[in-house]
Amino acid sequence: MNTSSRNVLVTGATGFLGGHLAHRLHNAGWRVTALGRNQAAGNALAAQGIRFIKVELDNAAAVSEASREQEIIFHAAARSSPWGRYRDFHNDNVVATQNIIAACEQWEIPRLIHVSTPSIYFDFTDRLNITETQSPATILANHYVRTKLMAEALVDAAAARGLKTVTLRPRAIFGPGDKTLFPRLIRANGARGFPLIGDSDPLMDITYVENVVDALVLAANAPPSAYGKKFNITNGEPWPRLKLIQTLFSEVGQPLKTRCVNYHLARHTAGLLETISKVCTLSHWEPPLTRYTVGVLAKSQTLDISLAQSILGYKPRVTIADGLHEFGKWWKESHHAG
Repeated sequence: MNTSSRNVLVTGATGFLGGHLAHRLHNAGWRVTALGRNQAAGNALAAQGIRFIKVELDNAAAVSEASREQEIIFHAAARSSPWGRYRDFHNDNVVATQNIIAACEQWEIPRLIHVSTPSIYFDFTDRLNITETQSPATILANHYVRTKLMAEALVDAAAARGLKTVTLRPRAIFGPGDKTLFPRLIRANGARGFPLIGDSDPLMDITYVENVVDALVLAANAPPSAYGKKFNITNGEPWPRLKLIQTLFSEVGQPLKTRCVNYHLARHTAGLLETISKVCTLSHWEPPLTRYTVGVLAKSQTLDISLAQSILGYKPRVTIADGLHEFGKWWKESHHAG
């Protein structure tokens, strides 16, 4: 299929995943329109020849205008954080998706590729080889997870109306440019050392960013059998927590100190910090530890990616070891503080 003539829209293009995707598509000859909030990052995209439009996705008219004459929309934008105000998550994850879907239907855009999250499965227990057919957690972990599941429901409803959709659920994306996942882990080292929460060494299922981009491009070219479906995306090689942390700190060139922390004590402490944060609503103070973060660091959650392999043809190209090395090089070159 000749992709060089395609007009494609990427939301969240000034963010981590969206930025990698916009660059990949542009370098492959796709005509990319990049949407985002960060003007400086948008200027950098424009300097490389990528059309950038600064847009708030809750502005339905602006989203509609930007979507005109597009052939594919990659919806990678989201508010992704373990903490924050519900209305902000609802606005950025639910209303934004609603507006993207409306634009797709208004202009009869042939395909919507939606980026969701496997955090909807997370229920504070060890869960291995989760398939896409397994139900979301009964009690959702936080506002991010809750609103991302609501956004998925909107996409499902649009698919039922005839919109050609493909939904990806990538797990714990990392790589050069990551300013969220690994930086949080590096900061957690702190003065007292990295907290190894719980008695076990849980499995961490993570995904290198360029592998996720591969999956997104495959979704754009997927057969009709992919329409309306959800696909788990990971590196397919879960690592034990301690191995991952040790390798990460080795690659960024920082000493690692560890300390063992009781799981129930950590959850109790995180709950107290969350309560304090709710009291300090005017300052929007984010607690340094949340119950969700405690659970993610203490419990195994691995995904079955066989559906993406069989239908999309997904095959992780970059191993976790190589991805950690690339992140480490970027981190050191960027002179990030720990």
